[in-house]
Order: sequence, then C-alpha cells, then structure tokens
Amino acid sequence: MNAASKTSDLIENIYDAALEPARWSNVVVGINEFVGGRACGIFSKDSISKFGVTHYYCGADPYYIQLYSDTHSRFDPLASLPPFGKVVSIPDLVPFDEYRGGRFYQEWLRPQGCVDAANVLLEKSGSNCPVLLTVLAGKRMVDDEMRRRIALFVPHLHRALMINKAIEYKTSEAATFADTLDGLGAGIFLVDAQCHIVHANAAGQEMLGEDDFLRFVAGQLAARDRQANHDMREMIANGDAGVATSSAAIPLTAHDGERYVAHLLPLKSVARGADVPSKAVAAVFVRKIELDSQSYGGLVASAFGLTPAELRVLLAIVEIGGVPETSERLGVAESTVKTHLYRVFSKTGASRQADLVKLAAGFSNPLAN
Repeated sequence: MNAASKTSDLIENIYDAALEPARWSNVVVGINEFVGGRACGIFSKDSISKFGVTHYYCGADPYYIQLYSDTHSRFDPLASLPPFGKVVSIPDLVPFDEYRGGRFYQEWLRPQGCVDAANVLLEKSGSNCPVLLTVLAGKRMVDDEMRRRIALFVPHLHRALMINKAIEYKTSEAATFADTLDGLGAGIFLVDAQCHIVHANAAGQEMLGEDDFLRFVAGQLAARDRQANHDMREMIANGDAGVATSSAAIPLTAHDGERYVAHLLPLKSVARGADVPSKAVAAVFVRKIELDSQSYGGLVASAFGLTPAELRVLLAIVEIGGVPETSERLGVAESTVKTHLYRVFSKTGASRQADLVKLAAGFSNPLAN
C-alpha cells in the first residue's frame, strides 16, 4: 500500500475513533507504523501537578506506562507546553546534553531503547489537562520526515477529540435529562406528531402499566376516554398552531373516579435542543388532581374573586364531579351547590364542569409531586 493510501486509511480510522473511542487503540498503532516510531501514545498531563495519564498506547511495556503516571510524568521535558499543533522533539524543549543526565532520560526513556521523542499538543481549550500525542523515536533522533508525517494527522486528531468530547457531553446531558424526568412525580411523555411515545419517565411508565385512563396502543399514547383522546391527538398533531402560547389541559378520569389532568406543552425545534429526543414535538404532563391542593386553589380564588364557599364547590367539582356528589361531600343542599356553581361559572367564564377542571389545572404546577 502506498503512502497516500495509508494516509487516507489512517485519517478514516481517526474519524471512526471520533464516534467510537475504543478505536483509538488502532489509531495509535497506525500512526506509530506510519511515522516509524518505537512507541506511540495519546496522553493528558495536568498543567499544575504535572501528573500524566496515558489513555491509548502501543509499542511500550505497560510497566513504563504505569511508571510514567506514578513518577516520571513530573520529570519529562514538557514542563511548559509547546504551541498548539506544532510537532516538537526533546531538543526543542530543553538543552539536550543536560536532559540526558536527568532522571527522565536515564530511568524512563533510555531503558526503553530510545533517545528522543516527538510531542504535539492536540487539545487544550483552556483545560488544566491538555491532550498530547507522543511518538518515541527509538535509537534515532526525531527528523524532519517524522515531524512531517505526524503533522499530517494533527488537525484530524484534534477534530476527532473535539467530537469525542461533544458526544460525551451530550450523552451525559441526555442521561441527566432522563434522570431528572424520572425524579418527578408527574407522568411525563415526550411524543411525536402521531402521538408515538419517544420517552416516558418512571411515573409515566407506571401509569401506562395500569392500563386505565392512559394506554399504550401500538406505540402511541392514548386516553381511555374517546373525547379526551381525540382532543389530545388533535392538539399534538396541530403542533405549535394548536398550543402556541400556553399549555393545554385535558381532564382524565380513572375507573375508580380519581381525576387527573394532562397538560400539553409544545416543544418548538429551537427549544428542544440536543437534550430532548429530536422526534418529540410535544410533552404531556399528567398528574392527579387533589381536592385540598394548595397549588391552585388559592390562586384561582384570588384571580377570579371567589368566596370561600364558591372555592369549596369548585374544588369539589374538580375532585369528584357532579352536583349530587358535591352536595354529599360538602354536606349542603344540591340547590346551594347549584347556586355557588352558577356564580363560579359567571366569574370564571366557564360553561361546563370540564372547563373548571381545565381552569384549575391551568393554575396548578404540572411538575409537582
């Protein structure tokens, strides 16, 4: 294989390693063979403590790799870093005759059958632990041809390391995102435009497992109530046009009569970012509505000027629904409930009991436990 083909293949391997870090071991082998070195490695060195760690290497005894980390990283010639991207040899860094009498050469480099090494700074970015590539030249000094060959790969190595770092950051960010959702008490579903579930947190998966007011049908999120399911699908399909300025609320009722509310929040493409799965167009927050919830009762009363009696009726309607049930729960006549309910409708602008559920849900915190 000619030099051009080898260079092309090695560059391809470098970018493979950008996506699959385990491939860096093959990269250092390829670089070492191409430049004619005794050994090759990618390592990081703390600029303050001078402690060095070798991440990938070939051609060296593991004993010396460990010895470098334990002791000799403090004595190597890289007391100050070379300019980014410039391939330097030991005589470029320190007086060579003086260096050959020091511990690093006598105890670490010479026992490996080497007299010189090429080093190049691959990644700094203001970090305290910059990343470098080093090639041990064996019994010869680093020459111009070795420098030239190493320099061919420096920009590619730099970009690949930046890709590694970006992927690692986004992976960590996504894991943190998922952990955060799992820590919330509300059921949270990220769905695409057809209501297919892209992600569900732990509380959401538990709701689906009960197969009650919410269901998992052919990969899609579905409400048991037909009207609620139709409303939810229509709002999500409409995307920003359906819920552009605020969240929409859909009341849900379980078989045992417990009431829940689903908040639909659009995920605009700019807001989604890399920490939200790219197919998700909406987030659905589902939580149980509590009669004595302090998360919305006081706010609703204050916003619409409700009396304490009117607020009690509203909360009861939201919790259990129906005038007879509210009458029994509050211990007042049905006519009294109807009177207060009429006043609540008048003050809030609602016309149905379902509207009151949506109104109360709009004042509650969908992320509350």
